[in-house]
Amino acid sequence: MDNQKLIRIATYASVSTAMILVAIKLTAWIRSDSVSILASLLDSTLDIAASLMIAFAVYIAQIPADEEHRFGHGKAEPLAAMAQSIFIAGSAVYLVIYSIERIFAPQAITHADTIIHYMIFSLILTLVLITFQRYVIAKTQSTAIRADSLHYLSDVFANILVIVSLWLSHVNWVDPVLALLIALWILHSAASIARDASHQLLDHELPETERQKMVNIILKHPDVRGVNDLRTYQSGPNKFMQCDLELDDFLTLRASHSITEEVTQQLKSQFSDLDVMIHQEPVSLQGDPEHHTWGAESNNRLQKHLAKTTENSSLNRASK
Repeated sequence: MDNQKLIRIATYASVSTAMILVAIKLTAWIRSDSVSILASLLDSTLDIAASLMIAFAVYIAQIPADEEHRFGHGKAEPLAAMAQSIFIAGSAVYLVIYSIERIFAPQAITHADTIIHYMIFSLILTLVLITFQRYVIAKTQSTAIRADSLHYLSDVFANILVIVSLWLSHVNWVDPVLALLIALWILHSAASIARDASHQLLDHELPETERQKMVNIILKHPDVRGVNDLRTYQSGPNKFMQCDLELDDFLTLRASHSITEEVTQQLKSQFSDLDVMIHQEPVSLQGDPEHHTWGAESNNRLQKHLAKTTENSSLNRASK
């Protein structure tokens, strides 16, 4: 199954799960009047809107590049994730205020023993969804699905606290205090989502492990003498990299092009949805202090190469 289809299935699963959770928690809140269940219900209600937003963003992000969007539409994903973080933070602030009010005016919880079963089922359903989302994230590195998964992870924490509050329902202050903890955890999740989204919107470099893997792939080619000025970023499902490929000074243009194409194909075979831009340059520029070179020759080898280059140039001028 290709990555784009996997991401779409994950968005459908998220929306469906959110709808089921809202129905369960609405029933539980009506029967119990628990503020912690209300907190969890409000969070799940926002999940529906957020998941629909993510589904639409994924659809936009997977539209191929066109004349007006040469680099594709990938930033629709982090844009949606950023908007989702704002929604989440707004709901958390409301819960903080409501929970503080209930701390000073606590109310008894009714039907606590029955409501616990509702919340245990909600917890299991959420864990199943998160497990599937983690699989999708590992396969696709989707920012949108990662944001959605972080949100549902906050649901797991919230559901556990709600179950605890129901179990201790005879202590009136436990319910609003645990609801306050849920709200603070939701705020933390919102900040994490916003941080990850901003990295993509600001073209943050890919993780160093991925950059080093790219360098290793490039240097495995027998005709590559080094690589420098590696630049990377991610936009939704698409990754972009550019670098300078150091080749022997006297290769023909056709030979340089052939080597570059081979390196490009090797990179794309290891990184899905990767856009590669490579500039070829003579290896004699390795001594340039402005270059950050991987695989540079030793100083002795470099001096010999420069001396040979100078000698060849002199012979060419003499022959003319």
